[in-house]
Amino acid sequence: MLHTRILNPLLLSLLARVRHTNALVIADRGFPFWPQIETVDISLQDDIPTVLQVLTAVRQDFHPAQAVMAREFLKHNSPAIRAQFAEALEGIPTTHEAHVEFKQRVPGAIGLIRTGDTIQYANLILVSG
Repeated sequence: MLHTRILNPLLLSLLARVRHTNALVIADRGFPFWPQIETVDISLQDDIPTVLQVLTAVRQDFHPAQAVMAREFLKHNSPAIRAQFAEALEGIPTTHEAHVEFKQRVPGAIGLIRTGDTIQYANLILVSG
């Protein structure tokens, strides 16, 4: 039996396939669907789970070398929310780019985890080290 903190078998399978320099997307509830990449939808209700909850769980077994977020996240969210994300991403070099450019990266990802998060532009692309 596999000993990991994550219980969802689809999520575990997806994480197991993310290799060196591959990307994984963690997205909010309104993020577009891309049929060409695997999506594990774990949304249950508004803000259940959140992007930060999933990031915290994933970071226990997955070690990203880089994170990318939309620049619009900085504009549309309070300093408190921005600080929560900065804390959760501590130690991971993070860049912000236009949301349009961010979405252009998504089809190159191994997969996408969709959450119930309602924070605007609370989407992350994590690049494996």
